[in-house]
Amino acid sequence: METIQVVLETDLRIAADKAARRFRKNRSQLVREALREYLLRLETRAREERDHKGYAKNPSVRAEAQVWESEAAWPEL
Repeated sequence: METIQVVLETDLRIAADKAARRFRKNRSQLVREALREYLLRLETRAREERDHKGYAKNPSVRAEAQVWESEAAWPEL
């Protein structure tokens, strides 16, 4: 691990300290977890945007879905 400096607004630092105490973590743990989650959300959003652009360029046709619909094994009620 490395030590870095991060500048926070006072209200954000106070909120982070309260959250850290509430969840029995230190400030560094809280910031690491928050940053990991944020980076994961960014990556997920980037993948979703790539998928959206790909499907927009090559939209599926109804016939493609009908082939798989016939293969689906739906439970009888």
